[in-house]
Amino acid sequence: MYRTGDLVRWGVGGGLEFVGRVDEQVKVRGYRIELGEVRAALLGVEGVEQAVVLAREDGVGERRLVGYVTGAADPVEIRARLGQRLPSFMVPSAVVVLDVLPLTVGGKVDVGALPAPVLGGGGFRAPVGVVEEVLAGVFGQVLGVGRVGVEDSFFDLGGDSLSAMRLIAAVNGVLGAGVSVRTLFEAPTVAQLAPRVRGGGRTLARVVAGERPAVVPLSFAQSRLWFLDQL
Repeated sequence: MYRTGDLVRWGVGGGLEFVGRVDEQVKVRGYRIELGEVRAALLGVEGVEQAVVLAREDGVGERRLVGYVTGAADPVEIRARLGQRLPSFMVPSAVVVLDVLPLTVGGKVDVGALPAPVLGGGGFRAPVGVVEEVLAGVFGQVLGVGRVGVEDSFFDLGGDSLSAMRLIAAVNGVLGAGVSVRTLFEAPTVAQLAPRVRGGGRTLARVVAGERPAVVPLSFAQSRLWFLDQL
């Protein structure tokens, strides 16, 4: 007997109704996700013409959702819209915009020909000011990245919904801000997030260098970052 992989149910009339594909159910970071549901949400974003969603392994072997779309839509805008419609764990870590989706001779999407998402952005631009410096430090601490530029996207650097929650908790604790995870999807870079933090956080004064004692205790902000690193 040939197993088609189709997921069906009995209808009220006694016939079989197609529900989806068994291979479209994936488990990412402990969550079972229907790829078709994420794809439907992608197709609901203005400017998206075609869409496909995969669970791909990143450089350290962790599975992450990646969306591939065609059309005139911006990846950052797409993730922001998905953050409003889906639970955070169902929002793809990266969205790749293609001119066309590669197809097999049978007319199906050629999954093997879909490119891996490119992590990291273009040229490095260093943070300026206290808020940007603190944000860049928190980005690096949460993501395990040595250097973060203000134009580097949190998600392009490997961030996902779970690390996004850790980042927002750290930012709100260190800077006294009141930003949400949705804000990060709308403003995923240090440069974009800094104005949101300044608008809702306390004012920080630049630290003036002084004589360094032999033993320097951790500041309140550093203690919080150390605590997060131990989780």
